[in-house]
Amino acid sequence: MQEEADAALRVALIEAAERQLAASADGDIATRAVCDEVGVTQPVLYRLFRDKRGLLAAVAEAGSQRYARHKLDLEQTGDPVADLYAGWDDHMAFAAANPALYRLMFTTSAAHQRILDLLEAALVRVAAAGALRMTPRQAARLILPANIGVALARIAHPALYDDADQSHRMRDAVFAAVLTEPAAPAGAVSDPVRGAARQLRSQLTLAGTDRLEPVEVALLDRWLERMDVTPEA
Repeated sequence: MQEEADAALRVALIEAAERQLAASADGDIATRAVCDEVGVTQPVLYRLFRDKRGLLAAVAEAGSQRYARHKLDLEQTGDPVADLYAGWDDHMAFAAANPALYRLMFTTSAAHQRILDLLEAALVRVAAAGALRMTPRQAARLILPANIGVALARIAHPALYDDADQSHRMRDAVFAAVLTEPAAPAGAVSDPVRGAARQLRSQLTLAGTDRLEPVEVALLDRWLERMDVTPEA
């Protein structure tokens, strides 16, 4: 019974803290005000979260879980590249609707990692369609920082970044670097073997195969991964 009561209190305190964070002018909260809203004493909050930092980490974690559920609920079309474009805009919409929570989420490594993993999973579908110029992992680590950077700039300095088309210009620039379409920049060298290895590896990740034993699948995956590694200069 105590565990259930504590779990309910944790949820109530996290929700109260998120409301206070959203209303805060400086991105901070007061633990006393959070406790007063829920109707508990501060020692209760400290027992459940240790301190304010622990409470804010829990708020960020709850926000990233909600973001992840939302992303997983989005309808996937038959065009993974179109879904990727829509995903960028959806990310920007989440940031605009939850500015204080968004800032907090992306200062927490666990929340950041969860969202990076979601993006990488979406990029596996793009790679399986033969539309990715690099590995899903590499592409995710280019796209997400760009998406976050534009979102945070608009949150922190709305008067400086009020161009409605800026987000799409940044998106198009980054996507041009990671997608096979539009065409590669002048001077870029296309490697059809690397591209085929990347596509097959991603298709195996999505669909699997019953033609090979698990150990053989693991070995093939390792070979395909090595074939897709960017050679050192």
